[in-house]
Amino acid sequence: MSSKAWMTLGTGVILGYRFGNREQNPNQVLVKILSTILKNPHNLVGARVLVRDGYGNTYYGRVIKVHGSGKNKVVIARFNNNLPGQVIGSRVDIFKLRSS
Repeated sequence: MSSKAWMTLGTGVILGYRFGNREQNPNQVLVKILSTILKNPHNLVGARVLVRDGYGNTYYGRVIKVHGSGKNKVVIARFNNNLPGQVIGSRVDIFKLRSS
């Protein structure tokens, strides 16, 4: 990242890929929010997501929408690159650019 001020909003865990009846999208994952400073998961839309795997690779994504009504605190994150299956179940960091 650059010298911009980033604010950590919380952490989460990857539940799995987003999929439909005939296909799965390996660049979109469901993220369960474990802890956050925001009470409403709808406020996380547009936030950045950082995933690190066991090999030292980092993947950056963005929260695109809330999965369901928001009661279960699950959001959908989209990544530019497909995520490997080994990152399912791993922790993620959620952060946003600090507004000044």
